[in-house]
Amino acid sequence: MTGATSAPPRASTPAAAPAAVPTPNAAQPVRGGLRSARARAAALVGAVLALAGMCLLSLWVGANHLALPVVWRVLWHDDGSQAALIVHDLRVPRTLLGLSVGAALGAAGALTQALTRNDLAEPGILGLGYGAAAAVVTGISAFGVLSPAGYVWFAFAGVGITAVAVFSIGSAGRGASQPANLVVAGAAASAVLGAFVNAVLLLDTRTFDQFRFWDVGSLAAPGSAALRATWPYIAVGLLVAIGLARPLNALALGDCAARGLGVQLGRARALGGLAIVLLCGAATAAAGPITFVGLAVPHVARAIAGPDYRWVLPYSAVGAAILLLGADMVGRVIIAPGELEVGIVTAFVGAPVFIALCRRARLARS
Repeated sequence: MTGATSAPPRASTPAAAPAAVPTPNAAQPVRGGLRSARARAAALVGAVLALAGMCLLSLWVGANHLALPVVWRVLWHDDGSQAALIVHDLRVPRTLLGLSVGAALGAAGALTQALTRNDLAEPGILGLGYGAAAAVVTGISAFGVLSPAGYVWFAFAGVGITAVAVFSIGSAGRGASQPANLVVAGAAASAVLGAFVNAVLLLDTRTFDQFRFWDVGSLAAPGSAALRATWPYIAVGLLVAIGLARPLNALALGDCAARGLGVQLGRARALGGLAIVLLCGAATAAAGPITFVGLAVPHVARAIAGPDYRWVLPYSAVGAAILLLGADMVGRVIIAPGELEVGIVTAFVGAPVFIALCRRARLARS
C-alpha cells in the first residue's frame, strides 16, 4: 500500500492588511481604574458620601464660628436666632451653589476632553470663561444687566461664540490634530477677550464696581439668586451629558470606528457642544470664571473608573463638587477674618496640575 503523497504547499497570497483600529487617545487611558462595575459603583457611592460630608463641613466652616451641634440643630429647626440666619441665608445657598457649579464644571471638563480627544482641554483653558466674561461685561456696560438671571443669557452667548471660534482656529491648518493647538487657540482667545474686558472696565467705573467681584470667581456674593437663575440649565446640561456617555465611548475610538458603531457624529457633537454651553455658561454666570476644576478632576475620574464615560461623567461631577467646596472652605479660613475667593484657590491648585499634564504630553511625544 503506497502512502498518499502530500500535495505541494500552495503559494500563499498576501492577505489584505487589516484596517487600523484607532487607539484610545491620551485622555482615556486603557489601563488602570477599577475593574468591575460593582467596585466602580461602590467607589462612586463612597464619593457621594464624601460629598455629603463636605457639604456639612461647608455649613459649619466660616468666619463666624458656630459649633457643629448648633449648625445641625438650626439646619432642621429655624428658630430665628443669629446662627439660624447665618446657616439658612448665607451658608446653605453658598453650599448648594458650590455643589451645582462644581458638578457643572467637572462634567463640562470631561465632555470637552472627550469631544476634542485632548487631555489638556478644559473650558477655562480654552478661553470659554473669558468668552462668558466678555459677554457679561458687555451686558453690564451696554444693557445695564445687574443680576445673575440676566448674566446667564450673555454667558451662554459668550461661551458658544468663543467655543466655535477656538475650535475653528485650533482645527485649521497643518498639525490640526495635535493636542496643543486648541490650548494655543484658547490662550489667544483669552488674551484678546481679556484685553477687551480690561478696556471696558477702565472706561466705565460703574461696570468695574459691579464686575470686579464676579470676575475672580466667588460663591459668596451671588447666593440664592444665582442658584435659582442657573440650576435648571445645569440640570439639563448634566442630563444631556449623561445621555451622551455611550456615543463618547465610541468617539474615543475615532470617527471611522464610531460611525461604524452607528454613532451619528454630527448629532453627538452638537449635543455635546450644547451641554458644554449650558454647563459652562450657567456655572460662569453664577460664580464667575473658575479655571482648572474641569481639567484636573476628569483625570482623577479616569484613574479610578477607567475610560468608560458612563462612569467618568458622574465621577467628574461629584469629584469637582468636592474640590470646589473644599477650595471654598480653604478660602474662608486661610486669611480669616478676610476671605480668598474660590477662583483664586482653584488657580493655585490647578496650575501645577496643568504644568504636569503638559510635561507628560511632551514626554509622550518625544
